[in-house]
Amino acid sequence: MAINLELPKKLQVTVDQAHQAAANIFRPISRKYDLREHDYPVELDTLASLYDGLNDAGQAGAGADGGRKQPHKEVPAGTIINGGNMQSVLNSMEVAWGDLGLMLTLPYQGLGNAAIAAVATDEQLKRFGKVWAAMAITEPSFGSDSAAVSTTAVLDGDDYVINGEKIYVTAGSRATHIVVWATVDKSLGRAAIKSFVVPREHPGVTIERLEHKLGIKVSDTAQIRFENCRIPKENLLGSPEVDVKKGFAGVMQTFDNTRPMVAAMAVGVARAALEELRRLLEDAGVEIDYDKPANSQHAAAAEFLRMEADYEASYLLMLRAAWMADNKEPNSKEASMSKAKAGRSVVDITTRAVELAGTLGYSERLLLEKWARDSKILDIFEGTQQIQNLIIARRVLNKTSAELK
Repeated sequence: MAINLELPKKLQVTVDQAHQAAANIFRPISRKYDLREHDYPVELDTLASLYDGLNDAGQAGAGADGGRKQPHKEVPAGTIINGGNMQSVLNSMEVAWGDLGLMLTLPYQGLGNAAIAAVATDEQLKRFGKVWAAMAITEPSFGSDSAAVSTTAVLDGDDYVINGEKIYVTAGSRATHIVVWATVDKSLGRAAIKSFVVPREHPGVTIERLEHKLGIKVSDTAQIRFENCRIPKENLLGSPEVDVKKGFAGVMQTFDNTRPMVAAMAVGVARAALEELRRLLEDAGVEIDYDKPANSQHAAAAEFLRMEADYEASYLLMLRAAWMADNKEPNSKEASMSKAKAGRSVVDITTRAVELAGTLGYSERLLLEKWARDSKILDIFEGTQQIQNLIIARRVLNKTSAELK
């Protein structure tokens, strides 16, 4: 059976609207806010208000709301869906093409929103569907091992009391809410780790500091302390039951949604770098010929073709992971494959583009050096390259986390 890789018309609206915003709003202010770390880009408020107005009127393209979801609707069995996940990755790809840091700063684009969409009940989707949510997982004592969460959430009457510290929280000082990973019972291990929606401006929540970073400088990255922070028990996302047999799988479903989104960001940044590099090569008289073998072309053209192939592979892996999520197919392996391939490729493509562009690539006259700095985070957050390869190996070999470490 032939495979049609063209996007459906309804999704093309998402791409067109997001690309226009990226080209006309994000790209022109990209360097400005890269040089003004931690300054909030007020231009984004206008864009967020525009999207909200279009959504309320039912005129916005799919995915313009940054992945906010409505309660699940029943569809006929066997129906093929291009739904919220596909819309979100396409939107993320186009906006990251404009500027990754600005995309991570855009209200309602927080990774916490994807976490809410992944595990929230229908009632919770109604309550939290229009919040701007950051996601707080990493702690001072661990990085990629999400099962090592030590922040606690103790049930006290009708409230959970949260205590702990989180670091590297993207948009942590700007988002209206924070999705906090915490354990409800340390003795039960990883099965007891749950996610909670906590308002940022809430008693017991303290922003300790903002990090200075290599890239995505416009996006704040916060260290947050939770001290006797009381939230209603209804703010625990999904089921409060601790299923030891299911283990960590429930809360890890979050990553099956967010990893393709990170892959989409990487694909967007990679495409931006390739487009700029192509322009520079053409200006220098280097022809890229798709009808000739790479070994019979200019070395720079051959290198461009290699990088473009990696970009295309990343794009297709991203689409597959998102499509599987929309169609309720288990996509843990595919989500990690898309994140691993795209994260590795974007670092290679942007760094190599800087090299091939020479002094122009290294200077601030172009955005190539900025994209190279921005790209590294895409190979780190939501699970490093090594973690993704480990997950893929477990899925391929049918091994548990205890059997393959």
